[in-house]
Amino acid sequence: MKDLEKIREEILNGEKFYLRNISIDNVILGYHNKQLKVLLQRPQGISDWTVSGGYINRTETIEEAASRIATERTGLENLYLKQFKAFGSPLRNIDGFLKAKSLKYLDGLEIDKASWIFDYFVTLGYYTLTEFDMVKPTGEFYAEDCQWWDILNLPPLIIDHKLIIEEALKTLRLDIYHYPIGYELLPEKFTLPEITSLYETILEKKLDDRNFAKKLRATGIITKLNDRRYIGPHRSPFLYVFNKDKYDEALKNGMVLAI
Repeated sequence: MKDLEKIREEILNGEKFYLRNISIDNVILGYHNKQLKVLLQRPQGISDWTVSGGYINRTETIEEAASRIATERTGLENLYLKQFKAFGSPLRNIDGFLKAKSLKYLDGLEIDKASWIFDYFVTLGYYTLTEFDMVKPTGEFYAEDCQWWDILNLPPLIIDHKLIIEEALKTLRLDIYHYPIGYELLPEKFTLPEITSLYETILEKKLDDRNFAKKLRATGIITKLNDRRYIGPHRSPFLYVFNKDKYDEALKNGMVLAI
């Protein structure tokens, strides 16, 4: 976590460190107990929540900024992320949560209303996929809380962050037919019922499990193991893993999973 003096310097003289008028909002997604989860944070001094966001350093690419933000919130590196849309409106600034009085309340900063930090920002929307159980949610100086929420049962959100999450989910539902996203959301070993449940959760529809499993195996992206998972009497389904070579190929060239 950055020290207070460093944060003050970045806020007061942010244009020395960051690109002006552009930011990143990163919808970090995980999967747990048959629920698609989104990692949200609540800034100090306000009641509404936000997706994980931040500014772009002048020394980094847009992708590097999105990756850095995801790592800062999850503690994990090299996560899967994808840019899906840009969001911009003068109302984003009018309805912004970061006000001069809130900054003064938090750390005594006196900031002119013409400061770069209150200007009109266009934000680039990314979604990030990660294995739920590996994440230890972390906030930042201005984050009072940081935790997972069911994407279908969200708390009150600032400005357009509900829209950003909705658009991320729309993109994910399209991408699920062309990219093996289960690799990022499931543990290393999983059963066919578990990966079927993941797809049903994301798509919000019931799948023909036998037909789905057949089509998924036909892509070659999953490999059956000799190991089984003991669930109960007469219930010991085989375990599967993702074929990394096929996974990388699917990420590069895409695939078609007709479900």
